[in-house]
Order: sequence, then C-alpha cells, then structure tokens
Amino acid sequence: MITAIVLISAATDAIAETAQAIADVDGVAEVYSCAGDIDLVAILRVPDHEDLARLIPGHISKIPGVLDTATHIAYRSFSSHDTQAAFDLGDD
Repeated sequence: MITAIVLISAATDAIAETAQAIADVDGVAEVYSCAGDIDLVAILRVPDHEDLARLIPGHISKIPGVLDTATHIAYRSFSSHDTQAAFDLGDD
C-alpha cells in the first residue's frame, strides 16, 4: 500500500466544498483543512504508483476549487497510533 500526502491550494470561497469533493474520491483516506500556506492536506492510500498517477492529475486536480497540488510519497510510518492499532487487533 502506498501512502501519499497531497498539499492542496484551494479557492478560498470553496474550501469546504472542495475538501468534501476530494474526500469523496476513491483512494483518499482523509482530508484536513489547515492554517498556513496550504489550504488542504489529503492523505491518499492506494495499491500502486499507477493509481497515484491516475488519481491526482485525473481526479483531484480537476475538482472545482483545486488551484494547485504538491504530492509527497511516504516511505515509512513512525506513528505510535499505527503501532498501537496493530497490537489492538482482536482485542475485543
């Protein structure tokens, strides 16, 4: 599974609608609105690089309100949340 972090500049008058449209795209796990230079951060989780190649320019970049994207591919997760979740499997 490939995880990509997509930094998105969006039209200021359509941030909420743009974020929801991005969140509705298959392969998008989460979308966050943020303060600072970037308006939205999308976390994508897809099986392979070809999916990213189709998903970002073919879908996300074409959503009304998306002005620009910058994609960063994650190599490894160091999240304590992910580690704890693995140990919690079957804990019911």
